[in-house]
Amino acid sequence: MARFAALLLALALAWVLGQTAAPEAAFRATALAVGVALVAAALVGRLTEKIALPRVTGYLLFGLVCGPYVANIITRPMARELQIVNGLAVTLIAFVAGLEMNLRRLAPRLGVIARMGGMTILLTYILIFIGLWTAWPWLHIASDFRGLQRLAAAGLLTALVASFSPTVSIAIVAEARAAGPFTELTLAIVILADLVLILAFTFIMQFVRVIFGTAPDVSVFAGVTWEVFGSFAFGALTGALFAFYLRYVGREVAIAVLGLCALIAGIADRFQLEPLMAALAAGLVVENLAPSSGDLVKEGVERSALPVLVVFFAAAGASLQLDALATLGWIALALAAARMAAIWTSAKAGRLAAGLTDEISSMTWMALVSQAGVTLGLTLIVEAELPGWGATIATLMLALIALHQLIGPVLYRAALARAGEVGRMDK
Repeated sequence: MARFAALLLALALAWVLGQTAAPEAAFRATALAVGVALVAAALVGRLTEKIALPRVTGYLLFGLVCGPYVANIITRPMARELQIVNGLAVTLIAFVAGLEMNLRRLAPRLGVIARMGGMTILLTYILIFIGLWTAWPWLHIASDFRGLQRLAAAGLLTALVASFSPTVSIAIVAEARAAGPFTELTLAIVILADLVLILAFTFIMQFVRVIFGTAPDVSVFAGVTWEVFGSFAFGALTGALFAFYLRYVGREVAIAVLGLCALIAGIADRFQLEPLMAALAAGLVVENLAPSSGDLVKEGVERSALPVLVVFFAAAGASLQLDALATLGWIALALAAARMAAIWTSAKAGRLAAGLTDEISSMTWMALVSQAGVTLGLTLIVEAELPGWGATIATLMLALIALHQLIGPVLYRAALARAGEVGRMDK
């Protein structure tokens, strides 16, 4: 009751600050309103945890309610300003995922993970493509497309719809302090799927450019090679340097972790690297070069991550495109249901391919529902490069991302709880 009262007070303060600011004091009022709103978001996260929902869902819902589409406490400009922490949040989340991947421990299961992940991802793409091709006349994207044009457009939409969200999945694992075989399996699949998405999107976009009259740009292939392999190389180097710091200094680890993630985010942005991959590689190197320092690092991450995650997911909730969802309505809902059915079927086939018969592995599909960061970035590329039908695809994807951001974290947190792996990182 005390937390609920504190929440109401924080919301009232945020609303008053936002409504009564004089024009000359707008910046200060915005900063205060956002600060109060973020305190409220943290309280909502605690309240949702009490009813067995992930805190991430609480942050998202709070951002949604306080965002420009509902209460407008966090306005559009404020939501954009909050997104300045996106790069830091993504690298911090991915760094945590890398810390969970001990190669010596994973070695006996790498074959199983590869078979299940490969089959799940491949079949998901195939099933979604077949569904989109069949339902194309009813999607209201470009119903007059025939032949190669329809093939290119459906292939591009398939890559976006079939994508998963390692960012959200890793955040749920970090928040739940989950550890165990199921956690390792699901994280490996979503990270592998992220690599497949980047490669598939690049090649499909090249095909789209050829079909629709844009000269192919060979440099794109060099760019994606640099983005993938360069990111891993850079992350491995920074991880090795951080492992050296832990071994010979080992002080102020929480601040050092934030500094490392800020460094990765800044350099990745400057040199067109993928921060998620770089941070993942850094965490993996730290875990395998300095395993004795793993608990110290995880404790430091736990202390430093909360404010960053609150800002990141509250801003994401405030940025959810409810107008896109309202515009497309039942089309988005039907496509979301078809996507979940394809993921469930593909994960089941992946289990058979990997020879897994246990009940826990049957919940893998629940970790693959979320969509977020990378998908959104690629969606914006489509909208910018392909005016007209590309903008319609972007509207549809924004609606799907909004749905899956709200549903996915709840499903994955429930799966981790049923697998008995919540809180095992502390043991």
